[in-house]
Amino acid sequence: MVGFPMPGYLRLDQIIGRKRSIDQMPPLFPISKSTWWAGIKSGRFPTPVKLGPRITAWRAEDIRRLLEDPTRFDR
Repeated sequence: MVGFPMPGYLRLDQIIGRKRSIDQMPPLFPISKSTWWAGIKSGRFPTPVKLGPRITAWRAEDIRRLLEDPTRFDR
């Protein structure tokens, strides 16, 4: 995948996209923020990592595994 870090982190806008951005890559998961957070709460999506008081990110390898096998994080 072009622009997808091997080891590293992805922010929410990189995963679900940003509604008002024209020049950004298409979202990996075209869903709303509330759907994404509900999926985390239910265990469907991977849990985030806090990088700072106001910085939340997801491990790139977790997102890659989710893309390869969407049932991986289902409980």
